[in-house]
Amino acid sequence: MLDVKAANIAPPVMQRSYGAARVAFDGSRLRTLQQRGSAKAILPRVTAEPEIVFLNTSGGLTAGDTLEYACDLRDGARVVATTQAAERAYRADDGRAEVQVRHRVGARCWLDWLPQETILFDRAKLARETVIELAPDAGCLMLEAVVLGRIAMGERVSDLQFFDMRRIERAGKPIFVEPFLLNSDILAQGTRSAILGEARAMATLVLCAQDAQDAAEAARAVLDESGVEGAVSGFDGKCVIRLLARENWPLRRQILRLMECLRRGQAAPRVWQI
Repeated sequence: MLDVKAANIAPPVMQRSYGAARVAFDGSRLRTLQQRGSAKAILPRVTAEPEIVFLNTSGGLTAGDTLEYACDLRDGARVVATTQAAERAYRADDGRAEVQVRHRVGARCWLDWLPQETILFDRAKLARETVIELAPDAGCLMLEAVVLGRIAMGERVSDLQFFDMRRIERAGKPIFVEPFLLNSDILAQGTRSAILGEARAMATLVLCAQDAQDAAEAARAVLDESGVEGAVSGFDGKCVIRLLARENWPLRRQILRLMECLRRGQAAPRVWQI
């Protein structure tokens, strides 16, 4: 067998994916739809309010891949945005994958940002930043869910680099900032109850609106899915919910009930429905 290093042969340059999709609405009217590379945006006609489904046609993320999603809402637009399927971060031997999500929610607008879960495989390296910029009278519901490996397949994740920055701003000032780090050192301590315990799936939902704290009691009332631990905080125009589970399916069922509660009875995006 040829020894590449001994023969002083440069390793092959691996192909990487790049994708960017941007959608803009003025009220209920589509103003802009831009798509490049592996990122696409589909606008199914499923409800009275516009629904955006982002997808990554590359099939997953690995070293050197970059992905960007963006929404720009104006003139009282009310939009639901989600992803077509779970995003997958695969083994990355050299460098990391990067994802940038930036949504601008203008005056009198509302955005439900409800992506499906991110599945992290062993030796994945992923850095993601999600920023939602709200006008003074705008609101949003944000979800981020993370699963460690394909639990039903018995996969275990022990080697990982995952950094997830989540930030919501109102009129240029941060109102919710959450830097989330999960790496090999943390996973090595994962049996500690203060970290993950036996959980392999987790989620955070954040509702931001003038009276969002009033939704806390109703959210607590639907935290009843077996196998899911959850807690709710309501304060200062925010309702924050955190969930932990050993498996993904109970977590999804719990998220769906919380969606219905926080969205006041509106059905979940079609791609989410089980």
